[in-house]
Amino acid sequence: MATSPVEAIKEKLDIVDVLKEYLTLTPAGKNFKARCPFHREKTPSFMVSPDRQTWHCFGCGLGGDMFAFVMRHDNIEFADALKVLADKAGIELKRVSPLEYKYFGLLYDINADAKKFFISRLEGSDVAKKYLLGRKLSPATAEEFELGFATSGPDELTMHLMNLGYAPDDCVRSGVTIKTERGRYLDRFRGRIMFPIHNHLGKVVGFTGRILPEFDTGEMGKYVNSPETPIFQKSKLLYGFWKSKNSIREEKIAVLVEGQMDFLALWQVGIKNVIATSGTAMTAEHLKSIVRLTDQLVLFFDSDEAGQAALERAIDLAEAADFRVRVATLKDDKDPADAALRDAETVKSAIGKAVPAQQFYFARYLPASATGKKGPDFLRQLRAVLQKIKFIASPVERSMWLSELAKLTGLGEAVLIEEAEKIPMPESSGETAPEIIKEKDSRQRSRWELLSEELLAAMVGQKRLKEAEDAFQYLSPASKEAFSILKSGEKKSLSPNLDSILNLIMLRAELPEAHEKLEPLMGHLKKEYFKERRQELSKSIKQAEAEGNETRLSSLLQELNGLPKL
Repeated sequence: MATSPVEAIKEKLDIVDVLKEYLTLTPAGKNFKARCPFHREKTPSFMVSPDRQTWHCFGCGLGGDMFAFVMRHDNIEFADALKVLADKAGIELKRVSPLEYKYFGLLYDINADAKKFFISRLEGSDVAKKYLLGRKLSPATAEEFELGFATSGPDELTMHLMNLGYAPDDCVRSGVTIKTERGRYLDRFRGRIMFPIHNHLGKVVGFTGRILPEFDTGEMGKYVNSPETPIFQKSKLLYGFWKSKNSIREEKIAVLVEGQMDFLALWQVGIKNVIATSGTAMTAEHLKSIVRLTDQLVLFFDSDEAGQAALERAIDLAEAADFRVRVATLKDDKDPADAALRDAETVKSAIGKAVPAQQFYFARYLPASATGKKGPDFLRQLRAVLQKIKFIASPVERSMWLSELAKLTGLGEAVLIEEAEKIPMPESSGETAPEIIKEKDSRQRSRWELLSEELLAAMVGQKRLKEAEDAFQYLSPASKEAFSILKSGEKKSLSPNLDSILNLIMLRAELPEAHEKLEPLMGHLKKEYFKERRQELSKSIKQAEAEGNETRLSSLLQELNGLPKL
């Protein structure tokens, strides 16, 4: 009997059935293979094991169970993955694990009921409907994205939720209610058009509320967002992504805008590969979601100073993550939403004519008048452009744009490179390209460890495991433990780390290369073993010399001299 919701879900679901909803799996012996969704590859190296209910990519090194896959693929937290898989399995978290349901499952239910409440209030509000029509947002669009209205009453939603049986403190935890210093419970959103924020799987996890002009006293912000909760992290969520991700995948390009109204306006006029940030600047976590589908971005932001500053931050972060970035601009309109709903063709044309990011920077910082006259601000503007070029991840692309800059300014490339080297990069936010795209394991396994696993996999695949006795002394410590377990006839261990290695060995045993000759592999393993041993002995010798331990030093030197020459 399952002792946790995770085990209950795994008893109900098969990993192959779950992953088939995301990938095209083809049989490979007892296992299945596919092209990895987490890095770009032409030859499938992503393996799924029905026996072990795990997956592993031999190209990028990622792996895990069905929960790990859903979390990584959809860039969501464990809470979201648990809810998604529980729904697929037909399991009520409330019954299986009341504690875990209380922690986050309840928050989904409260947000869902709040959404229904807001929708019902929009249907009965002429003022709110008039505002949406004034913004040229159609009733069909409002319905599709479940827009609603929060009345100006102090606690209408909170009382409604309490009447449904929710505790007031849980309403506070969900973000829709606030508790005053005097202990009174009030609605967070009042007098606002409500935009539900869905996670990447279509579940409502929070809200943005836009104040109606009639209720705007100037005391509160135009927009109010839900606070961070266990199910809502705005730095990870892209507004509308749950609707547009298929279009982005098909068109191989994403149009990124700021805010819900820009998104809805573009969506309404037929631009379906659009996404929006919501209450935050673009982050590395946003890019992790986008890169699953495309590495091409068109940025379409407001043309005011705040919009241009946000645009530059987005360009720099995306280019550092090796995205191909273009910028769409409008001549007269500051707001893409108003422009789209007034003249859809103009906006579609602007997106189609979007220019590469560096070309945008050239026009912004080095207009023709500045490059021709080379006035007192020229060096400052040139350095600004050079700093932007330094953000580009690809050395080839950096070189290309330096060449273009040389043509534009009449300066030599060597001079520009020398000037660029003097320019410090701004302080990092901690979001670097390798962390965004590659997502490598925190500890890279050595070639010795990899060869040890490959040799064991080949012996398992060829049913020659007994011959591993001759190789035992050359195996890495973890592979020695794995061999002992495999030799006993078992395929699992009590250690999660060791179990992961066993999983790799069993999956690798199904690959065609596991059936190649063992002798060359054995030779490579011995070479790496002696290389590792030589490095270990060299470190120990230095330590013995520093400690003045002559006996140990003599023993170590003797062993080192006895090692075969590589």
